[in-house]
Amino acid sequence: MKFKALQENLRKTIRARIEDGDLTGLKLAQQTGFQQAHISNFLNSKRSLSLEGMDKVLQVQHLSVLDLLDPAEINKRASILPPSQDEFEDVLLTEGTIAAGDPLITSENVKDILKFKKSFLRRLRPAQETLRDDWHRFVLVKVDARDGMSMYPRLLPGATVLIDRHYNSLAPYRKNEQNMYAVRKDGGCTVKYVEMAENSLVLRPHNQSYPVSLLPIEDGKTFSDYIVGRICHVAIET
Repeated sequence: MKFKALQENLRKTIRARIEDGDLTGLKLAQQTGFQQAHISNFLNSKRSLSLEGMDKVLQVQHLSVLDLLDPAEINKRASILPPSQDEFEDVLLTEGTIAAGDPLITSENVKDILKFKKSFLRRLRPAQETLRDDWHRFVLVKVDARDGMSMYPRLLPGATVLIDRHYNSLAPYRKNEQNMYAVRKDGGCTVKYVEMAENSLVLRPHNQSYPVSLLPIEDGKTFSDYIVGRICHVAIET
């Protein structure tokens, strides 16, 4: 929701209180310290309030920004991961574009929910090159045909991969073993082995019949901005 829409919802809320006899424009002017004409112009849509002005009106009328939001919009965008009460954790399956760029996965972007043992997830070690403590740590995506075959036999087309988005380091998870990563590329994500070469990421397939590609790192970014996370579990349907 945009700031302009919040202003309009505040107008409607204040007008409703005036119509109900709970408030007057003069009283609101006195509460906020604004000129009565300023309040009148706002209520009649002749001018807007500054952010500080909105804060003042919300404060004196004991309102929150949440009171100005559309409940349907809140429900649509709310995280749907309440704390689990049993031995399993719910992990959300989403599109690669969402896994690559959205810190929190919201309800409209969930394709499925799978359960993983909490004991398994707790054993997985994070390695944050840049902090992502406010990101949903584990997400699931389905691998497309090209990615699946490029990482064959470790992957297959349609495989579901569990991504640890708190692992955006290039340090090996296990000694002498290459990490598989989900990498942000072309607005979505691809699954490859990853190395650094000067100011680019080298995206290397497991299947040698597929080409190696370079992903240049933009100015002001680091390699960790491109690492969606480490692939820590693969499920292949048969």
